[in-house]
Amino acid sequence: MLFWQVLLMIGTAVNDNYVYTQITPVNGIESLWDLLFEAKFYEHIFASFYRIFYALFLALVIGIPIGLIYASNEKIKMIFHLPFQILRMISPLSWMPIAVLVYDSWDGAIIFLIVMAAVWPIIFNLTQGMAKIDIGWIYVAKSFQANLFNQLRYAIIPAIAQDLTTGLRLALGVSWVIIVPAEYLGVTSGLGYAINDARDTLDYSKLAALILAIGLIGFTIDSFLQSLSNKYKWN
Repeated sequence: MLFWQVLLMIGTAVNDNYVYTQITPVNGIESLWDLLFEAKFYEHIFASFYRIFYALFLALVIGIPIGLIYASNEKIKMIFHLPFQILRMISPLSWMPIAVLVYDSWDGAIIFLIVMAAVWPIIFNLTQGMAKIDIGWIYVAKSFQANLFNQLRYAIIPAIAQDLTTGLRLALGVSWVIIVPAEYLGVTSGLGYAINDARDTLDYSKLAALILAIGLIGFTIDSFLQSLSNKYKWN
């Protein structure tokens, strides 16, 4: 809060703008308190959660098989390394015009943008986890007549669990960043829409409250995933 206030003081000194008087920490907290008692606020949160977790599910469905194949075959890795790196470096929001043309619904376009952001951390962290697997573990599992399912359960999954949860954490983090500008796309729900609406109606204290809420929700989710990742930390 102190950092927030210092930034406002610097902003006011550089440019004495009315907006700075409306987005103070006190106004933001008071407006956030009011939002907690508005049903519409929770509808916006639910709408954003729906888009993010649907997109994360698709990113996992796409990313896990690709990551496993990519990590386990050197020829495939050599062929696709450069294209994957180029695609990874493209801002997900750059796909916005294509998403709008391809998808009939705004929700579909937004989910596509989030998938394009979330799939890469999953693929590359899974690849990193697969590289840590000692082939001796597989041989030991086979010596005990373990089938493919049991090899996955007892040798492979424990080895990649931490990297996979780290990839999921990074994917969720970038998804949470993308969701706000993505929800400027024609939808009438979601935290991004709520921020855009607050800006258009010049309700700057509500705008500050929504930004604060997004930060707090994102921090809470990230902390949960970090604790989950630490659970699988082993040597």
